[in-house]
Amino acid sequence: MANRRVRRVRDRSLPGHDELFRPHSVAVVGASNRPGAVGASLFRNILGAGFQGVVYPVNPRWPSVSGVRCYPSVDQLPETPELAVVIVPAPQVAGVVDELGRKGTRGVVVISAGFREVGGAGVALEAALVDRARHYGMSLVGPNCFGLLNTDPTVGLNATFSDTLPPRGHIAFVSQSGALCAGILRYGIAERIGFSRFVSIGNRAGVDENDLLRCLADDPATGVVLLYVENLADGHRFLETAREVTERKPVLVIKSGRSPAGERAARSHTGSLAHSAQDKLYDALFEQSGVIRVDSIGELFRAAKVHGAGLTLAGPRLAILTNSGGPGIVAADACARLGLELPRPNARVADGLRRLLSPSASVGNPVDMTADAGGPQYSSALARLLASSDVDGALVIATPTGTLSGDAAAAAILAGRGRSRKPVAACLFGLTDLSREVGQLEDAGVPTFTFPEEAVSGLATLSRYRAWRTRPRTRTKAFPVDRAAVRRSIAAARRSGTTVLPEYSARSLVEAYGIEFAPSRGTTTLEGAIAAADEIGYPVVLKVASPDISHKTDVGGVATNLGDAATLRAAWTTMRSGLARRAPKAHIQGFEVEAMVRGGHEVLVGAQRDATFGPVVVFGMGGIYVEVLQDVTFRLAPIRPLSAVHMVDSVRSAAMLRGVRGEPPGDLPALYEAIERVSQLIVECPEVAELDLNPLIVRPMGEGVVAVDARVALDLSSRSARRASPPR
Repeated sequence: MANRRVRRVRDRSLPGHDELFRPHSVAVVGASNRPGAVGASLFRNILGAGFQGVVYPVNPRWPSVSGVRCYPSVDQLPETPELAVVIVPAPQVAGVVDELGRKGTRGVVVISAGFREVGGAGVALEAALVDRARHYGMSLVGPNCFGLLNTDPTVGLNATFSDTLPPRGHIAFVSQSGALCAGILRYGIAERIGFSRFVSIGNRAGVDENDLLRCLADDPATGVVLLYVENLADGHRFLETAREVTERKPVLVIKSGRSPAGERAARSHTGSLAHSAQDKLYDALFEQSGVIRVDSIGELFRAAKVHGAGLTLAGPRLAILTNSGGPGIVAADACARLGLELPRPNARVADGLRRLLSPSASVGNPVDMTADAGGPQYSSALARLLASSDVDGALVIATPTGTLSGDAAAAAILAGRGRSRKPVAACLFGLTDLSREVGQLEDAGVPTFTFPEEAVSGLATLSRYRAWRTRPRTRTKAFPVDRAAVRRSIAAARRSGTTVLPEYSARSLVEAYGIEFAPSRGTTTLEGAIAAADEIGYPVVLKVASPDISHKTDVGGVATNLGDAATLRAAWTTMRSGLARRAPKAHIQGFEVEAMVRGGHEVLVGAQRDATFGPVVVFGMGGIYVEVLQDVTFRLAPIRPLSAVHMVDSVRSAAMLRGVRGEPPGDLPALYEAIERVSQLIVECPEVAELDLNPLIVRPMGEGVVAVDARVALDLSSRSARRASPPR
């Protein structure tokens, strides 16, 4: 019962969700005067934040709450509240929502816990809540959530049970974890991080991260969106939504709660890889949608500081200016790890720096001015670096010394930046309290960090976002397909009731999408095998054909490089006896005699239909080591030509495909096209659950690719399966 999915409310009438973020009136159902009660603190928080609308407490136990007249029920409110915050025991929530719906309330935030997250009866309670909200067309946040806030002074809404309100800023934060939210708010206040909107979505029975992304994309007060998620409600919808949003503003995400929650026996290489590497699927999803993934909460907010300041980086070239060699070296190492470049100053800039600084200074990059540099040297050196066409931004590291106070360092950084539009970040590196100086810099748009590697981490996300925004745009290709052959393969499987296609049928299905196979013939007798080899031409490969054997080499079901009839005859005898010992229960449909493909590189191209992400394409090193080395990458289908290139580039073995030590380069354009064709197949054939081309041989440039093995597993339980939406 606990794993049962509850159908969500999908509110499509109000894409801006003004009823949630800009309500004119709010009812707090469950408001209280009881010390320590959530209903007491949340109601006080709405009052304390200076809410610009009208707020009504609702609770039959109290005549007033915090000095405000309290109403015994929703029905007795003098007007219809646009938004309601519900804090009553879980069994009562659906009834309250029903009252609100009859009253005409448009949005509801359910703080109460005790729903799907506890399993058992909680699942049914959430289903009843969703049913009521859907019936009235209400936007539902939660249940089991922390609430939401809007720092816009014309709204002033703090509908959370945190009594600390962060400063106003340009960062929107959406969290799946309610327990995390209070700590994040305190952290934001301590780090001078300002928020525009803050939402805890809890169980996501209604509004989810996709709805909020689309809403925040149109919010002029939000410059960057932060997400904390443990899983996604709909991977493909997230891809489509985030891909649109990141064209306009950056989206940063931290993904935790790594699973899968349950295991199943993998039926193919692709299925095994996808289920053992769920996190790689998330990496692929975020990369395809332009979302910047980070690994920690600290990294998330360091990046948010930089993006929230409105900085943009035109390229990856950074100048580091410091008065201390050690922190400069740490920053340089971080740049190397994170893909930022440190160009040496050109001759003109270097000469100017030498005249400005002491003889012991280093005018490379980092520029180490040494400890005797004062404010004037800082400001002049920074101005020269920013004026150089070789530099896209700067990191200034200042360690207060006898010649440089914290005040002087902050003033020098601002003076050196002047009117330059290039991004500048600062690191005030010292043991004294520099909070006042940090405030001066950040108020002027210079994000400031305690340690140099933190600053580099934030700046590197600017470079990653720039690369996404300036990437070449490509569209999904549609290749010609032999539709009749596809229909025949699927129809034959339906008639036989098989869920794993025989190899000849799998080949036929894949060939219909234009992927070439090595010549092959099926047979059930030794005489037939010899006749097939004579027709194909030696050398040949002999392979067992069985729906019960996924990995043929594990049971001796493959014999290669058979050069004549005698070796074929011996291989046949050995294989039959070996299969009887190693796979005695397997149903042997016959054998395949296939032309031996010499040379080239073995790769895996496959596809799978994932429950969360929909159709997924996998690429990696092929052959028998695919699951051992795990050198694979994933993308959500349909993929575009540029995504196919990125898939190949992202595996460690990609260098071999380009030719090493005199080997000819592989036919990469043909490989890219094969990946795209498999993507088209998994999107257009909902009956295909899993597909393996392993190995697919990448031949030398100009000779194409050829598949020598295919495995297709079907899901024939329905004639329709979720299809990926075409890219917009």
